[in-house]
Amino acid sequence: MPAIKLSERASALTAYFSPKVIGEVNDVYIKVAKIKGDDIPWHNHAHEDELFLIIDGRLLFEIEGEDPFTMEKGDLYIVKRGINHRVTSTEECSILLVENKSTAHLGDTDSEITKSVEEQLEEYL
Repeated sequence: MPAIKLSERASALTAYFSPKVIGEVNDVYIKVAKIKGDDIPWHNHAHEDELFLIIDGRLLFEIEGEDPFTMEKGDLYIVKRGINHRVTSTEECSILLVENKSTAHLGDTDSEITKSVEEQLEEYL
C-alpha cells in the first residue's frame, strides 16, 4: 500500500463538514474533512476521545467553559470524551480525525450536517 498523501486526500473532498474515512488502524478510523463556516453545533462524544490534526488552514476550536484557541497547520489536539466542543473556520481548513469506529459524527446531536458512519465510509478514499 502506498503512503497516504493527506493534502491530496483532503483536496479531493467536495463537501464541507463531511468526514471521509481514508484508513483504519485496529478499532479506529482515520478520516479527513474540510471545514469552512460555523455549521458545526456544540456536541460531545460521551464514550470516545477524538483527535484533530490540522492538515492545512486555521481552525478555531471552542471548548465549553474555556477560552477559544486557534489551531494551525501541523497542530494536534485531543478532545477527551464527554467534553462539549465545536470548531469553525472563516477560510477553508483541512483536518485529519482519529476516532473510534463507533464514534457518531456529532455525538447525540442531530443536525442537518450529521453524517452516519456509513456515509463517512462512502467513496472510501
